[in-house]
Amino acid sequence: MVQTAKSSVNMIKTIGIMLRDSKYGTRLSVMAVAIVFIATIFFWLMFPLMFPPACLARQKIQVVTSLFPLQEMARAVGGDRVSVDLLLPPGAEPHSWEPKPSDIVTMMKADIFIYLGSGMEPWVQSILQGINRPSLKVIEASQGLPAIDDNSAKTGENEQGHGHSPDLHAHDEDHDDHDLHHDHHHGPMDPHFWLDFSYDQIIVSQIANAFSELDPAGAGFFTQNASQYQKKLAQLDRKYQEGLKGCQNRKIFLGGHSAFAYLAKRYHLEQVTLYGISPDAEPSPKRLTEITDLAKKLRIKTIFFEELVSNRMARVLAEEIGAGTLTLNPGANRTKEQVKSGVTFLSLMEKNLENLRKGLACE
Repeated sequence: MVQTAKSSVNMIKTIGIMLRDSKYGTRLSVMAVAIVFIATIFFWLMFPLMFPPACLARQKIQVVTSLFPLQEMARAVGGDRVSVDLLLPPGAEPHSWEPKPSDIVTMMKADIFIYLGSGMEPWVQSILQGINRPSLKVIEASQGLPAIDDNSAKTGENEQGHGHSPDLHAHDEDHDDHDLHHDHHHGPMDPHFWLDFSYDQIIVSQIANAFSELDPAGAGFFTQNASQYQKKLAQLDRKYQEGLKGCQNRKIFLGGHSAFAYLAKRYHLEQVTLYGISPDAEPSPKRLTEITDLAKKLRIKTIFFEELVSNRMARVLAEEIGAGTLTLNPGANRTKEQVKSGVTFLSLMEKNLENLRKGLACE
């Protein structure tokens, strides 16, 4: 509209100059200018009718996420109706990362903040209290999802380590009881929910609902996009189910922390790790000896380690038992190289399946 106004003014000036210098004289010049002026006013009055608000530039929903999988889900659902920022810089380890003042400013400008919860981002509550923005919509993605505690995640020896994750549609029934799932475990909760792809489908629905509340006109668009991404997650889930059925070994030996309990549970595997949820922890000598002896007894040929976390203990364990090493990526964040090459969460999970099949000797 500003450009239109400038063009109209310039048009009036141009016509005025042309007619002023012409042989028709001042009277015709004034009349012409008046006509153009009236036409311009008419255009401004008719502009809202010719171009209703829905046709004008739409304000995008400003979204901020704490983890890469949440960013990818939000972008997949929101498309060109949203703008999604990730707080984590490339290569940062999400367990130990803390926001800077510039990240807080980013959050203050957002319409929606999506974080995982369950202890994955211990800084969230203090930041939200400091921001004190009632208009900011906050989504705790893990809310209502049955959790695995640290002891189960590390050993995989109780009932949490065997069987399937709940059905996708069970979320509505369990939503009101999320305190039961989240508050009555014997140890810290394992926050790596996104490694159960059925949980991811629930999170995608939560995101679509939140976007629809802020942008009702785009509700159908968000629902359709969510369905498409959920189909990709379901397809990935089926690939894992089929690809990990006929493995000679069903124990994932991790030379690091307990990041893959949800994945192991979903596909009837068991993760055996050197220590618990914190990636900065160190295994006790007793634990290291126990894992080494068990790996030798089971003739384990592959020790897995994570990206973005030191692989020193994985190398130590592998050398001790004469095994090789392979990478498993939790997918919480990407390296600079992965960002540049456009690596997606789904492609990271495809690579994990490839390495699992190789490391577990799957047919």
